Amino acid sequence: MGIARRDLLKWGAGTGAAFASGLTLPTALPGTARAAAGAATPRGLPTGDWMSRLDGGLSLLDLTIPGTHDSCCENPAYGTEWSHTQNWGVPQQLTEGVRFLDIRCNGLQGAPDELGIYHADNYQHLRLQDVLDQCRSFLRAHPGETVLMRLRNERAGGQALDDAEFMRRVNHYLDGLGYRGLFHFHGWPALATARGKVVLLADFANPWGLIDWSSGENAHFDTQDVWQTGGIDPLGTKGQYITAQFDKAFRNPGYPKMFVNFLSYAGGYWPKSSSQSLMDRTVYPYLSARTEQRARFGIVPMDFPDFHVNVLRMLIDKNAV
Repeated sequence: MGIARRDLLKWGAGTGAAFASGLTLPTALPGTARAAAGAATPRGLPTGDWMSRLDGGLSLLDLTIPGTHDSCCENPAYGTEWSHTQNWGVPQQLTEGVRFLDIRCNGLQGAPDELGIYHADNYQHLRLQDVLDQCRSFLRAHPGETVLMRLRNERAGGQALDDAEFMRRVNHYLDGLGYRGLFHFHGWPALATARGKVVLLADFANPWGLIDWSSGENAHFDTQDVWQTGGIDPLGTKGQYITAQFDKAFRNPGYPKMFVNFLSYAGGYWPKSSSQSLMDRTVYPYLSARTEQRARFGIVPMDFPDFHVNVLRMLIDKNAV
């Protein structure tokens, strides 16, 4: 039987002394592309404004949307290396072309109306309003863009919230703190409608008719999020799930659901190590063999896009005509 993700994170907490004593983790290969300010993709889309170059009549369902997994987990001191998934903060992610954010919340200790950003029960020293302000600032500066946000009730640790309390706090953000106008709530919009907005993907119980997230399949989503497998080559198996989801999306251009294809994997590996292996063995070869092929791959969340800028930009270029 495999270990649960949260148990994996707690197990990893016992390794902190090893990092303090000098244990190093795998990093990107020397040839891995890194981002530069004001960069463009190989096909000429500016990473900070690539959506502005697209036809506003396109549905979001017609796009390939690069994203990040556990988007705010950029400091291993706020957990461990088991929970460290990003090096870029949200503002830089957006500047570099990321347009899907994976935002996971528990209650915020000492603030009875607020939500904090967590990975399981590890507080990331950010509040939800910090992330929303970062998104609003980016969208004001880049009005041709949109941001898709999975907002998840993480339900972990001493700050876990039940459904009713989580919904109450979301409403406090929307109305009490004035964020309602930032969001698009209902149904997959055309890009022109979504521009300047955060499209809310609700990974929390609600009766409001929102775009409800699924880590499997529902009326809105078809998601691949295999983060642990068995067998002698689990990363190879994960790679097969990734390519199968890419193929399914490519072969079904009129599919009325949003495809989601997580490139991240835990399953007993350091996130940096599993990410590098999956990119080298599976993702980069798959995409580089198809660089001239337009595709609607849907949302593609990843760990450490700063180590894999070549992949990030190839995904953006899937939208180029």
